[in-house]
Amino acid sequence: MTPSNRSIKKLEAEDWLVWNVESRIPRTNITKDLFGFIDLLAIRGEETLAVQVTTASNVSARIKKCTNHENIGAVRDANWRIEVHGWRKKRSEWVCRVVDIS
Repeated sequence: MTPSNRSIKKLEAEDWLVWNVESRIPRTNITKDLFGFIDLLAIRGEETLAVQVTTASNVSARIKKCTNHENIGAVRDANWRIEVHGWRKKRSEWVCRVVDIS
């Protein structure tokens, strides 16, 4: 299971409606994120959540990527919550570190 699939499962268990908004460019190993830094978009009631998903070892790099991106201001102005999910295996189960960068 990919980190994105783990985050989808986690968010759905928290009653979010989740959509993977990251797209893979055909015949390449390149992916494009929504607005340049969003992998998953989720809604629950009046809340909107943008998520960047990675492994636990890459959380700092993804926080830097998101906070330095030219579009983060527009997403923040729209009052979307922004989180980075970093996944790692602890013993026999997967654990998610959630960092709110709204």
